[in-house]
Amino acid sequence: MPKPAQDRPLYFSAFVMNTPSHVIHGLWRDPQADNHEINSLKHWVDLARFLDQAGYDQMFFADVTGLRSPWNGSYRLVAEQGMQIPTNDPSVLISALATATQHLGLVYTSSIAQSLPFDFARRISSLDHYTDGRVGWNIVTSFSDNTYRNFGHDRLVEHDLRYEIAQEYVDVAYKLWEGSWDDDALRADKEAGVYADPTKIHKINHVGTHYSVEGPHFVTPSPQRTPVLFQAGASPVGQRFSARNAEGVFISSPNPESARGLIGETRALAAEYGRDPYDVKFFQGLSLIVGRTSEEAREKEARMEELVSLEGVLCHILGDAGVDAGALPLDTRLSDLGEVQGVQGWARFAGEAAGTTDPTIADLGRAFERSSRIVGSPEEVADKLEEWRDAGIDGVNVFHAVRPGTFSDIAENLFPELRKRGLLTVDKSGTLRHKLSGGGADRLPATHPAAQYRGAFTDTSLADEISQPLSVPARV
Repeated sequence: MPKPAQDRPLYFSAFVMNTPSHVIHGLWRDPQADNHEINSLKHWVDLARFLDQAGYDQMFFADVTGLRSPWNGSYRLVAEQGMQIPTNDPSVLISALATATQHLGLVYTSSIAQSLPFDFARRISSLDHYTDGRVGWNIVTSFSDNTYRNFGHDRLVEHDLRYEIAQEYVDVAYKLWEGSWDDDALRADKEAGVYADPTKIHKINHVGTHYSVEGPHFVTPSPQRTPVLFQAGASPVGQRFSARNAEGVFISSPNPESARGLIGETRALAAEYGRDPYDVKFFQGLSLIVGRTSEEAREKEARMEELVSLEGVLCHILGDAGVDAGALPLDTRLSDLGEVQGVQGWARFAGEAAGTTDPTIADLGRAFERSSRIVGSPEEVADKLEEWRDAGIDGVNVFHAVRPGTFSDIAENLFPELRKRGLLTVDKSGTLRHKLSGGGADRLPATHPAAQYRGAFTDTSLADEISQPLSVPARV
């Protein structure tokens, strides 16, 4: 794929989660928010239909299957504030959302911990059929002890081992998606009485370190065969995993220059794996507060901040770092925590944001919550987005405060300005891969590692005669 033009449009991904409180905690309490309506199919169908008609490119569901970190030694805060619990299974929604939308990509998260590769590959291939090729998979390895105990493990699997397992997991899925059925295996010939040609359906006979899968794949080749692959690993091993496998990478860089460096590193790694570096698209996570004027935008921000739960934000970010600061007052100075707490590296970041040399825990929470935020008039926000685009991002993963208000504000106030500047894609048609590749193919390019499994399997045992008659159990 050629290097994209400097004045290219950006893709817009509506970042959601089937939970009351996703990233900007506390906002489910807003009287105008429908964040708490997670059990309502109408809520999700209406939102997806709006996103599709408004011009968003995809709807991306985060997901977890384990509790976030405790706060003051318990999960009371997590439960009371609905912090990613309850969380309903997003994959259950995809078929319903497909019927309500025409162009919107539908991406969901599924962990290697929660489903065996054969089962997962079958499910998402089915969804790729039902969405006409608009489905994508965000690959995660999960980092919660609770997740791994929920799926039969004693404890969280060590970090690098999780990525080793993930690589075998995706390789099994690639074999099923790309190699198990030949392109012309499906005949559906009523006159000949042949639905599928058994000589062109292959068992993959995978035997690896972590998985053993005979096959064949139980779903015919879907419009994309392999769903569009997303990842968000930030560690060195996670970055390499993204460079080898991902077509879309979700990033959370603190500023455009940092994003430029990360994007350049990851694209260089992709080239090392023999891939075209521009086959990888980067989506920066941003919170956009847009008003008709700067003043109106600042008023919206002030109302939002009245409802933000600093405890929730701190539980989220500090807990992910292994720090439980729940017993400490919010005005505790970061300098008083000591190096053992592992947060001193954030002191300068929080101090600069708060205008102090001795920031508090609350300052850290506010700085973190505001770090991905752009506030202003349509022109001001568009100017900032141009800076991010010039740094190399391909799209924006839009963090929401309230559903549907955040997304409708952006569509109503910002999208017209973006269209005027050519910053919003116009053609939304086709499969998700077709869309994200700027009108390219529906299938993975030949340089992707999954492509090696096309035509790689010669097992034709489905067409073989069974040498021994099957025994029929006696009827009881």
